[in-house]
Amino acid sequence: MVCFDNFQWINEGSIRFEDDRIIMTAPALTDFFCGGETSSEEGILPESLCNAPYYHTEIEGDFVLQVKVSHAFRETYDSASIMVMQDMANWAKCCFELTDFGTHAAVSVVTRNGESDDANGCDIEGQDHLWLRVCRVGRAFSFHYSKDGEHFHMTRYFLMPSCKAIKVGMLAQAPTGNGGERIYEHLTIEHKTVKNIRAGE
Repeated sequence: MVCFDNFQWINEGSIRFEDDRIIMTAPALTDFFCGGETSSEEGILPESLCNAPYYHTEIEGDFVLQVKVSHAFRETYDSASIMVMQDMANWAKCCFELTDFGTHAAVSVVTRNGESDDANGCDIEGQDHLWLRVCRVGRAFSFHYSKDGEHFHMTRYFLMPSCKAIKVGMLAQAPTGNGGERIYEHLTIEHKTVKNIRAGE
């Protein structure tokens, strides 16, 4: 059971706890993305925003965080996400997102020195929930997703700057729309070192 006594906010939001469910509200037009001055004639590019509510704790050393996420997928880039952060210029998130291609997908963003990339992972057909996992081993991190909470697949491996403690927690975003509830269930945080970070176990 996760103790929330040491959790705190960046961009304080609305949250409630119902047994093993954590329900956060993503306000309208909120995101974590640092896209610079990029523009496009067609399509929807994320704005540069760091205003989404992030509910997190700080963890020293290696760990594994896992949680089941779901939401209503109403508007482009709506997402229930998990995020790791060293500071406002260096962070990464794993999202179950309504993409600009109209799919539900496991999406990842890694931000280094205030510049974000953006990578759509696998499309997830036929369900409105997904398990997300993040593992840390030293400077190395990996994001994984699972449809059933048992069989996980890597969607991203990356490095972060060296630091003893890092923020980790839940992010609720609605970059283009009116916002809504993001549901997180069965959250666990284990202080352990996985043997295979790409496999997440």
